[in-house]
Amino acid sequence: MTIAVTRTGVPGTKLSPVPDGAVPDGTVQYLQVGSLALESGATLPEVTLAYETWGSLNADASNAVLIEHALTGDTHVTRGAGQEPGWWEQLAGPGAPVDTDKYFVVSVNILGGCYGSTGPSTPAPDGRPWGSRFPLVTLRDSTAAEARLADALGIDRWYAVLGGSLGGARALEWAVSYPERVQRCAVISVGASSTAEQIAFAQAQTLAIRQDPHFNGGDYYGGPEPHAGLALARRIAHITYRSAAELDERFGRSAQEAEAPLAAGSLAGRGRYQVESYLDHQGNKLVRRFDANSYIAITEALMSHDVARGRGTLPQALAATAAEFFVAAVNSDRLYFPAQSRALAEALPGEVPVHVIEAPIGHDGFLTEIGQLSDQLRGSFFR
Repeated sequence: MTIAVTRTGVPGTKLSPVPDGAVPDGTVQYLQVGSLALESGATLPEVTLAYETWGSLNADASNAVLIEHALTGDTHVTRGAGQEPGWWEQLAGPGAPVDTDKYFVVSVNILGGCYGSTGPSTPAPDGRPWGSRFPLVTLRDSTAAEARLADALGIDRWYAVLGGSLGGARALEWAVSYPERVQRCAVISVGASSTAEQIAFAQAQTLAIRQDPHFNGGDYYGGPEPHAGLALARRIAHITYRSAAELDERFGRSAQEAEAPLAAGSLAGRGRYQVESYLDHQGNKLVRRFDANSYIAITEALMSHDVARGRGTLPQALAATAAEFFVAAVNSDRLYFPAQSRALAEALPGEVPVHVIEAPIGHDGFLTEIGQLSDQLRGSFFR
């Protein structure tokens, strides 16, 4: 078979047929999906999606698995030959629960992202970066764009769609928006909607970026970038990604090397606690790889997450699904509490258990400890 994609190179280049298997596993590719009407009423023209694939699509296209990344994730779920490790290698790869020797695995950079898909930093039709003009996109908008990518790849129905955190919300939206196209759906470490508290945390992060003196209303391209605001947003987020017990165990009240926090004659001159240095590191690390406007755009998309919006009650919205569901939570998660996963499972048709990752780390356990669910996934999901 042939699939209409572009090879590696400049995002948005013209489509050309590429034989199945001609692109090495784990290689970023680009697909133009055309103009997209958004939930907001705006239209986003000339949309491009970046994605990676692993394995081979079988003759009847029944072995395709979509893995959705989290907030600042990218498409590199697992490695190809000679490549850097991916961010979910415990889950996907040769011999893993999502076995790339058996399944055709796809990962798509979310609409609004900065890893190749159309987003605020990409050129608008006038050739300038979208910047402040980039429209509000929701998870439903992103799912609609991904459905066009699935069409282009010849995938009428996914064997499974799965993800954690924002990725889990995306997977759930797929199962509800396109019930006939999702055979299995794994929703990990996220609920059916963003709560008021989660929106509050998100607003603090986006405001940190918007109040950076270099933000310039979102039109900072070509000048100083709002690195301080983005780093602060990441600090706020990372506190919610880790548990209080984990931070206490790792850092306690220890000072950063010789920088005694109380040994200073002024507030400005005090030293730092180790946990402060840790958060500085996390913020500065993100600044080196992520666009501030994309952080806002994707965070706003997650704030919009409500799978029942416009669909009646939650049970009514989920009643239309046809997928077999796998729901999981991290026991120490203080961003998406396990109770939200239980509420989702209870609202789904039939009896859906909630699998629990036992990890002191907090929310990030869905990434670092997903191997705990390998047997459950192999036994009841990827069989």
